Amino acid sequence: MTIQDTTRRLRPQTISQDISSLHGLQTVSNYNTTRADASAAKLQEVYQAMLISQQTETEKLALYRAAADAARLAEWEYHNSVLAMKEVVRGQYGSDSDQAQAVGLKKKSDRKRPSRKKLVAIAS
Repeated sequence: MTIQDTTRRLRPQTISQDISSLHGLQTVSNYNTTRADASAAKLQEVYQAMLISQQTETEKLALYRAAADAARLAEWEYHNSVLAMKEVVRGQYGSDSDQAQAVGLKKKSDRKRPSRKKLVAIAS
């Protein structure tokens, strides 16, 4: 038997086939085994545990998504407030002020004027 990699999730198709097998086993009236992990009671127990774990995962995933959405919206609200503050500083103190530079804006006098690049003729 090969070593199982339990760090990866099973495909939904595999789980669906396993559930179908369990339902099929319930129709077998004389199933009896000495293996504890293959008994009908143990199969039903681990099936219920799987369903509960999947439900818990789904609930926590929904909570995670809601928290991620709230954090994303809070980040955008903060960013927009900082942009508004920068506009107010620029309007109140001017674009070439030390206050504008203090909040992360570049002074107007520090900006380099665009210059035309000279084209070099290629001689052939």
